[in-house]
Amino acid sequence: MKINASEIRVGMLIEYKDDLWQVLKTQHVKPGKGGAFAQVEMKSVNKNTKLNERFRSSETVEKASLDEVNHTFLYEDENNYFFIEPKSFEQIEIKKIIIGEKGKFLKENLEVSVSFYNDSPISIDLPNQVTCKIETTDVALKGQTVSSSYKPATLDNGLNIQVPPFIESGDNIIVDTRTIEYVKKI
Repeated sequence: MKINASEIRVGMLIEYKDDLWQVLKTQHVKPGKGGAFAQVEMKSVNKNTKLNERFRSSETVEKASLDEVNHTFLYEDENNYFFIEPKSFEQIEIKKIIIGEKGKFLKENLEVSVSFYNDSPISIDLPNQVTCKIETTDVALKGQTVSSSYKPATLDNGLNIQVPPFIESGDNIIVDTRTIEYVKKI
């Protein structure tokens, strides 16, 4: 699907120079002299390289059409994560390199949305919030309640986040998967 360069947004996938690119940053620039343009920083999904490109506002780019299918997480091995499609029971595997840090939030039977491009999986979308358990955290010091001070904590999946002082080791909390931040205690 063709879109104007001014419609490019962060997170979008576009087809450019015979490759698939994810938009990391975009800035619309209107100089005093000359036409407006969009300065776009992109990362190649396949080659893991970055590219800074300038598109005139009148130019069009090809937005990648993705198929999104819900899958359930099954298990992982050294290199891959394994998912099953609940309706057809078709199993797929996705390399850990593709999923990256999001993989630490995967738990058995967690439902995720897998994005496919030309029948190959390229990314997953986690639920916005997941439940995690606090593995270790520092003890809150008395008198620190005047300011909203947060303390470091390690989750059961190995991630480090900041939590309020009343959270203790062993507590279950909800974490926002988009920002990797504490939401609330359960």
